[in-house]
Formats: sequence, C-alpha cells, structure tokens
Amino acid sequence: MSRITAARLRVLRAPAADGIAMSFAPLRHRSAVLVELDTDDGLTGHGESWINYPPWAASERVATLREGVFPRIVGADPRDIGAVHRSLCAGLEPLGRQWGAPGPVMQAISAVDIALWDLAGHASGLAMSRVAGDRVREEVAVYASSLGPGDVAAQARRCVAAGHDAVKVKLGFGRADDERILAEARGVLGAAPALYADANQAWDLAEAAAMAPILRAYDVAWIEEPLRGNRLPELEELHRRTGLPIATGENVYGIGEFRRLAASPAIAVLQPDIAKAGGITEALAVCEAAAAHGTAVLPHLYGGAVAFAATLQLAAMARPVAAVEYDIRDNPLRDPLLVDPPVPDRGRIAVPDAPGLGIPLDTAAIAAVTRPHPREEPES
Repeated sequence: MSRITAARLRVLRAPAADGIAMSFAPLRHRSAVLVELDTDDGLTGHGESWINYPPWAASERVATLREGVFPRIVGADPRDIGAVHRSLCAGLEPLGRQWGAPGPVMQAISAVDIALWDLAGHASGLAMSRVAGDRVREEVAVYASSLGPGDVAAQARRCVAAGHDAVKVKLGFGRADDERILAEARGVLGAAPALYADANQAWDLAEAAAMAPILRAYDVAWIEEPLRGNRLPELEELHRRTGLPIATGENVYGIGEFRRLAASPAIAVLQPDIAKAGGITEALAVCEAAAAHGTAVLPHLYGGAVAFAATLQLAAMARPVAAVEYDIRDNPLRDPLLVDPPVPDRGRIAVPDAPGLGIPLDTAAIAAVTRPHPREEPES
C-alpha cells in the first residue's frame, strides 16, 4: 500500500532583475517554497507555495510546513488526494482563523496538494491533467501580465511583437501615472488587443469610482482587485455605480467565499492561484462554482516553475478556465528551472504532456537558487 514516507522543503530565492513595482510595495526578489513528497513506491512529487510577500514570508512558511503540515501527511495514502486535502483543511483552517492568517495556512496546503497531483501523474505515467479523465484542451490562451508602471510602451511593443492579443497593466500609482500607463499601453496596442488592469487593492470606493471614466476611455475590459480589503459588498457597490467588470480571487481563501463571488453579478472573472488558494483540488472546486454561474476563471499566476506547470495542467482539465496569466517580467524561478519550458505562440501555450507536472524540472538549476532557511534539521 502506497504511503508518504518523507516530506522536504526548499526555499528558492533569486533577485528580480527588472525592478518590479506594485502599488503597495516593490518586488525585489522572486521567492517560493518548493515541497517534495516521497512515497514508498520510490516516487517524488513536487509542489509550490507562494511567498512573494512579505520579504520574511519564507520563515513563516518553513515553520508552518514543518510544524503544522508535514506531521499530518507523513504516513498518509498519497492516492487519496481529496482525503489528504480535507484532513489538512479541517485541522489547520481553524488555527488559521484564530491566528488571523488563513492565507499562509492555505498557501502551505497548496504546495502539498500540487505535489500529490504530481505524484498521481507519475504513478500513472500521465500528465496530471489526464489523471482525472480526458483533457478539455491541448492548448490554453494566455494574457501578457505585469506591464508598468515604467517602460510601458517598450513592454507593450514586445507583447505585440510576440503576438499577444491580451495584456494587463499595473495601476494604483496615482491618477496621473495610472492614466499615463493606460495611454502608453493603448497607444502601442491599438484598438484590437484586449487591455486588462490590476490595481492591487490600491483604491477606496470613491477613488475607484472616479477612475471608471478613465478605464472606459482606454477600453479596459476588466479591473482586478480595485478596492482595499476586497470585500464583496463594496465590490458590488462599485459595480452598481460604474458598471465596471471586476476580477478578483488571488487573495481569496475558502470555497465558500469563492462561491459567493461566483454568484455575484459584479464579478466577471475569478482568479484563484493554485500556489495560494489550496492547490489543484481547491482550484477545481472554484471552477465548478464558476461553471454553475457562468463566471470565467483566469487563474492568477505570479510564481515559479511548479506553479506555472501546474496551472497549465489545471487549464487543460477545467473547462471554465478561459485563459492563464503569463508574467512577462524577469523570473529566474520559472523558465530556468524547467527542461524545455513552454512559451507562448501568438497568445497561446501548448499544454505539456509528460507525467505529473507535464514538464521535467531541472534539478541542477533548482539547487542553484536554493537558499538556507531556518532550522536545517532533517524533516520527518
């Protein structure tokens, strides 16, 4: 009978060379926690936990995984992914509520869930998107993400040259800069490509409503996380006042909240992040909720190699996924850690089909970006 015999982790970290700015803080390093699960069948599965913010997130995630998560999964049957996911959520979500930190708990669970799906693929000799049945697509649409706040025209020109037909800019830097960003992007893109915008929760309700005419003037198809706090009643009020289509989900935890978002006429796009929200298992539940209400799913993706590969597999197994985010900025934790990484071709990526994640990982490249982390004693 298959059992998980060991759980390990690595902290991955490398400088972000091109000066990534957000409305709330710069991103000076790319970071991730890589989880590795071994079984008594001699297999290893890989998962990723998102730790881009805050800069000290790695210390928390190492402690949460080692002390809260790993003791609950060593000895478990890796084939029953749903049971392991339910057990982790049942045992750890109440602690997250008392801690006031449901996000870090679900981000830790995410890595284990992805690793379990990877194990299932390796055990069957199939890509994880084929483990649960036939794939619904062999290629997925992507949109180019992370343009701005500087060099917007140059970034947009690269997107046009690469054949992207949808791009997303960063906003939340003040009204004048935000309008400049939109004008530069639309000026290069012309009328045809879709333009999305992400405010990263920069505005209050009045500020967001005041931005609505500007967003419309540049034909922004949807605005992501426009409001601080991301509370559904306020998002619905913004939609009532302005008619703006709203996207959200990267900072949402718990299927109940995703169901409420899916049912709301204010929410046009759900954006679960599989390295944050609870892994593939949780993302599939989000897709089911979205399908019930006809809401599009465009997964958030701003992580490393494993999150990238696993999100492509999610898109291949879940029909509501309309497109996947594709970060155009320098990311030493994504393509360099994959053997023959897939790249967009005119706004689409072919979904890889190797066992598990679909793409082999480059172990030497992973070792090169592995950094020391607290408490280096062996895991269980």
